[in-house]
Amino acid sequence: MKVKTGLDNLIEMDFSPIQNANIGVLCNASSVDSNLRHIVDVLVDSNNIPKVIFAPEHGLYGYAQDQVGVSSIIHKKYELPIISLYGETFDSLMPKPEDFSALDIVIVDIQDVGSRYYTYVWTASMILEIARATDTKVLVLDRPNPIGGKILEGSVQENDYLSFVGLYPLPIRHGMTVAEILNYVNRYYQIGADIETIPMSGWNRDMWFDETGLLWVMPSPNMPTLNTAEVYPGMCLLEGTNISEGRGTTRPFEIFGAPFVNPYELVEKLELCNLNGVKFRPLFFTPTFNKYAGQICGGAQIHILDRDEFRPVITGFAMIKSIYELYPDKFSFSPPPYEYERNKLPFDILTGSSRWREMILKKAKLSEIEDEFSEQIEKFDRIRRNFLIYE
Repeated sequence: MKVKTGLDNLIEMDFSPIQNANIGVLCNASSVDSNLRHIVDVLVDSNNIPKVIFAPEHGLYGYAQDQVGVSSIIHKKYELPIISLYGETFDSLMPKPEDFSALDIVIVDIQDVGSRYYTYVWTASMILEIARATDTKVLVLDRPNPIGGKILEGSVQENDYLSFVGLYPLPIRHGMTVAEILNYVNRYYQIGADIETIPMSGWNRDMWFDETGLLWVMPSPNMPTLNTAEVYPGMCLLEGTNISEGRGTTRPFEIFGAPFVNPYELVEKLELCNLNGVKFRPLFFTPTFNKYAGQICGGAQIHILDRDEFRPVITGFAMIKSIYELYPDKFSFSPPPYEYERNKLPFDILTGSSRWREMILKKAKLSEIEDEFSEQIEKFDRIRRNFLIYE
């Protein structure tokens, strides 16, 4: 049975939750129904024309690379205003109260990928804050967590390390849908926005995206496939280092390396980590942009053998730890700025603490890192279960 998204169910409800309302919508290129019709087309065709469109990182059309500010523009087809919520400054991330002045409802329809550092849910959480301040209702159209809703992994941020890659405490791999996260944030942290959720039909927590019957639409330029989303919770950690995470290649986040890496000795060391559900293949690659553009890099490609057993976060730690131990004089953690944070190290805000970086530098065992993850996950899961919508 094909899963129906919140948008599909809104259509089946004949748009009754937004009837005669002045609406805005947070969306991007991945905000489509099961027939690949974009939400803006769906709304206009049903005579529910939005007053304004809000666009997250990468823009409505998904053409901007990571950490590139996007300007507000006019919709190419309908000449509707598109307000960018990812500009050049941190202030640009928050919608302005006047943006909501003509609105009764803001629709949130955005595809997440199951990792805390993916910024779309944090844009949506900022919408909650302004919606509360302006007495505007928020209607969340839910979508699948592409990598399932049962497995949690990684660290939860300390309060001093909250940032736009994690505005509220959440594990790196959170196992929640967009609606579940927004309801958690809104209720647990007492934002107090008026939220209504239109849930999915037919989705359960065991499902991977390729089991939903839905078609994959890239939610961002470097998220081309479900495979990318499966490795992303661990591979994105490389953004906080001088190791290429494969941006500028046809396999972003699936391949990694640097000019100083010998792929054969790296893979040999990684195999000693005895990681579950994954195999590494030595390779050379040349990024066309981002880190080491135009330079030949040595590294490896991740091949997932069993995605139910594969744990991307500890795998990412194993990669970084292995490269640091092989090349201590050449490996480094990247300096700020990163995602509007100008003081703390990027790796620290990605992991949510300086502790994890310090453990790598002290050559802590992977098992020690995993044990600390487990403690944090167990504590968070007791909170999380109160906000789950699906079995």
